[in-house]
Amino acid sequence: MVVKCFGVGVAFQLILLSAFRTMLSVAVSSSLSSSLFHSPSLLSLNTHRRPFTFTSPPTPRGLHSVCFFNAPNKPDTNWPLLTRWEVPWEWQTVTLTSLACGLGFVLTGLVEATALPYLGIRPEVLSMDEKAELLFLDQGITTAVVLGIIYAIASNFQPLPQDFFKYDLRDPFSLQKGWLLWAGIGLVGAIASIALTGVAVSFFNGEPPQRETDALVKLLPLIGSSNVSTACLVGITGVLAPVLEETLFRGFLMASMTKWVPTPVAIIISAAVFALAHLTPGEFPQLFVLGAALGISYAQTRNLLTPITIHAFWNSGVILLLTFLLLQGYDIKELLQTS
Repeated sequence: MVVKCFGVGVAFQLILLSAFRTMLSVAVSSSLSSSLFHSPSLLSLNTHRRPFTFTSPPTPRGLHSVCFFNAPNKPDTNWPLLTRWEVPWEWQTVTLTSLACGLGFVLTGLVEATALPYLGIRPEVLSMDEKAELLFLDQGITTAVVLGIIYAIASNFQPLPQDFFKYDLRDPFSLQKGWLLWAGIGLVGAIASIALTGVAVSFFNGEPPQRETDALVKLLPLIGSSNVSTACLVGITGVLAPVLEETLFRGFLMASMTKWVPTPVAIIISAAVFALAHLTPGEFPQLFVLGAALGISYAQTRNLLTPITIHAFWNSGVILLLTFLLLQGYDIKELLQTS
């Protein structure tokens, strides 16, 4: 009996440690990947982006349903995971939009890196607060560019179906499509699934991947250095990155794919692209699981607020957790390397 209890305890600790390390690695790799390209001297950080929207008239409760374009309501279905979006464009538009977003991301980084010396900005001599502010500005500019591309292309197909690019604050706790309820369900499911995935990967590999741990360690100078740095990192990881990534990978790519494949297959494809886009091969399984959880939550509610909320809590939670542990006197670098 003692042996059994001890075994269960060890297994539970392994799952918790794997969950902790995976949350750190996945969150950083999923929300801080553009700064390394845009500003190599800014501690090798990573970042992401956010959208333009039009607001429809307020509901009687004072809440808004925000979309790129207004369109007639669609009847609800009891099986949203089996229901496809009414996609108004063809595969050529999907391909060209994806390429344009990637090109916009790259060109924005090149322009910013070229412009910094002419503006008299030397990242290597900036204070921690100034580096964090510069990263936030970089994130905001790239977000505006990439989401502007999606908006400009989508504007050629108006009016879009109502469940395209929808940000609806109404009925957050509705059993069928409550965005906040399903965000909570999705977050718990994602944490549990990724923790188990991390345990499985560590078991088969024998040791956790080192590359992502190194990337996390490079973040430490900014994390917890000041209230300004923490606010900027939370803004990047908890607002800009989730809005951009969910609008792009779920709102556009996943929904578009349902024109040719069933929704569950579109969820898998978008999750794979989401994982590959972060360029962290060692974390592909965990990123794939996270992408699948985000896709399922979006398919259930047809409301981008659901995956955005999951993504935001995941990313910003990691930054706040690291800051809290640092303030409590923990050696974060040692913790990251041993967890």
